[in-house]
Amino acid sequence: MRKPQRVLVFPAWTDNPYLNLMSLAPRASGREFIGVKHRNELFALAKHLDRGDILHLHWTSPLLQEEADDADARATLGELVRLLSRLRDRGVKLVWTIHNHLPHELAYREPEVELYRTLAQTVDAIHTMSPHTPDALAGICELPGERIRQIPHPSYVGVYGAPVATDEARRQLGADPARPAVLFLGQMRPYKGLDLLITAMNGLSERDGGSPTLLLAGSADAEAKAIIDATLNPAVDVVARFDYVHDSEIATWFGAANLAVFPYRAILNSGSVHLASAFEVPVVLPGEPHLVEQFSDQAWVDFFDTSDPVGSLTAAIERSLQTPVDASDFDVFNARFSPWKVSESYRALLDELTASSTPAAEAAA
Repeated sequence: MRKPQRVLVFPAWTDNPYLNLMSLAPRASGREFIGVKHRNELFALAKHLDRGDILHLHWTSPLLQEEADDADARATLGELVRLLSRLRDRGVKLVWTIHNHLPHELAYREPEVELYRTLAQTVDAIHTMSPHTPDALAGICELPGERIRQIPHPSYVGVYGAPVATDEARRQLGADPARPAVLFLGQMRPYKGLDLLITAMNGLSERDGGSPTLLLAGSADAEAKAIIDATLNPAVDVVARFDYVHDSEIATWFGAANLAVFPYRAILNSGSVHLASAFEVPVVLPGEPHLVEQFSDQAWVDFFDTSDPVGSLTAAIERSLQTPVDASDFDVFNARFSPWKVSESYRALLDELTASSTPAAEAAA
């Protein structure tokens, strides 16, 4: 009996549905997926991969950024380079998905840049989610065009359950049923620009006509909560849950919202856009050129000027709350990125790599 072709995935975070959605079609075709979360597990299991298997690297931050110091990060980088070389010698194919410009919490920048450059020159396929990724990474590494495979981020429709009606969602959260509501959902981390949103909401609370409710949902450490408490105007109507948002609760938070705002200071790809679209909630994003080009054709997406973040964000929130959107706009967008369709593209990539790893294919190359 032929052994199943294995895909070793790192890091495989179980609370992120993206990986499960991507693997739908390859699993259905018989591939075996092995997920590991920790670097030591990666090194241990990668030794058992052989010809026809694939190592798929996603977020790189657990590789180097959790080390004790720069010297340890460089030592781990050297170990990883040697591992990748051995895997290639054994006929294992390597895939790298670029999720971020660089890790958001970046303790060891130079080793991380060297890692990006190594991966760009070593892996067999570079998976990007948007056509603008090579330009966005131009100051870090050059991505060889012949190895780039663009596969978009899948939709989240149905992943987090059915939408919750607005009145019921606000009742569950204790939000004012009469006010429009602006949502920030996700971990409260500095790069996400929550302070910009809070400052904009402070300004809206001082205007006539009543301000929107601010919905805050996501884990926050003591430092993040202290910053929020110090920045937030008491006049702002707030419903906050500073804790992990379980999958079963996401539909409620989006159901209560008229608008989702993601004022990130650093963003390459935005799964949050697909999450909001799944619940037909308009969004405001930073006006980064690659995001504007990617999403400006969507009537339910608006942007703020990053050179005047607070004033522009305030105006974008007001504008978006007053702009009606058609549910059909979300339907078209979500259909374009259906999970099965995106997963089929991923399966085709894995099949392409596996076909090229056979002895006959390599002999002919």
